[in-house]
Amino acid sequence: MTTAGAVAAPIPRPRLGHRIGAWWRGRAGTGSDTAIVAFDRIVRRLGLSVGLAGVIMGLVEVPEIASQNRSAAIWWGPTAAALAFGLLPVLALISLGASPRTIRTFAGVAALSFLLALATMPFALHAHALDASVVWLYRMSPLGVLAAGLAWRLSVSTAYLVIVSVAVALAGYYTVDPFTVAEVTTTVLRAFGLSALFLWAITAALGAAARVDRESALAGRRAAGAAAAAARDHEHARFAALIHDAVLSTLLDASRDGEPSVLRRQAEHTLTQLDEIRVDVREPDVLDARDAVIFLRSAVQEVNPGVRFATRTWPGFDDLRMPLHAAATVAAALGEAVRNSLRHAAVPGRAVHRTVTCTISAGSIRLVFADDGAGFDVARIPVDRLGISVSIFGRMRQLPGGAGFVESQPGEGTTVTLVWGGGGF
Repeated sequence: MTTAGAVAAPIPRPRLGHRIGAWWRGRAGTGSDTAIVAFDRIVRRLGLSVGLAGVIMGLVEVPEIASQNRSAAIWWGPTAAALAFGLLPVLALISLGASPRTIRTFAGVAALSFLLALATMPFALHAHALDASVVWLYRMSPLGVLAAGLAWRLSVSTAYLVIVSVAVALAGYYTVDPFTVAEVTTTVLRAFGLSALFLWAITAALGAAARVDRESALAGRRAAGAAAAAARDHEHARFAALIHDAVLSTLLDASRDGEPSVLRRQAEHTLTQLDEIRVDVREPDVLDARDAVIFLRSAVQEVNPGVRFATRTWPGFDDLRMPLHAAATVAAALGEAVRNSLRHAAVPGRAVHRTVTCTISAGSIRLVFADDGAGFDVARIPVDRLGISVSIFGRMRQLPGGAGFVESQPGEGTTVTLVWGGGGF
């Protein structure tokens, strides 16, 4: 960001391979939102996996579909293949960028589409018409079950599993083999067992991701509470030191020069109390990357929960160690930037969007707060405007390794950049 001609260091874009790898490993990449958690990531991965499996299995089955279509109505092969496989490539594509809700909804549509493929068989085939060991849709039933497991809760997907297992068994004996109760039962159990294995796997993956999210949320709340308590202790100690060193010591000296003894005794007693407080207060902790993000996000959400907070990470971000006093200073400056936007950036007739992007590398952290509100002329900021000059940039200048920048134009919104640490960006 710039101010008065100063240009902040640009952030390099990662290579395509690095971005794809970070997405697959579930690490936050460019523009990722911290709201995207383990369950969302596993939904995307499973959607992509099921979609690609459908593409591969569809290509493998093309010769068998063409062969069995010779014994059926001419429209059946292409129609059944389109219903069984046609939506799965689309599922793979939308899993790369769509929301988890959209992915799961589309997976449910794909599961129902497979049932429609099975339902076409009585209209296109005669009994025992196929000269094959099994109808090709029988082998595809795990795909439908996987899509159902991704889309719906366990009770619904289990019901789908039972329906599909019975349907493919009956379809097989209608089109291929003579009907006997024992053979149909055996085929149903075989189809059920194979598909149930896939359903168990996808359900276990989703359940594990949900548990990770619950534990992460609980740990995040605990860490935020601990960090906030440490910050309060730190501010308490600073406040006590200020009163001790600058106010009450002066009063004590004044009382020694002839002021009433009551003032002297009261000052001595208060100094003793403050010394005890300063001894009891814990020394500031050091936050790692995860705790620093939680701490800073909490500072923003305390001002306005509607501000979107996104995180970007670069290689080595796990090495970040941010002293609590530095995090408290940056959080205070960031909170003031948000408050300034809420006070001054309103535009009549439309909503103003506000975002914070937190970028972390090895030993460095950068926060960019941006709104698309009214904006202002940076050159005309009064020197005595405390919200910007003191509460934001004054704080950052006094912080070792800290810096702040502002960029704004009337009608074009405002961007405030806060940086702490060494290189790495």
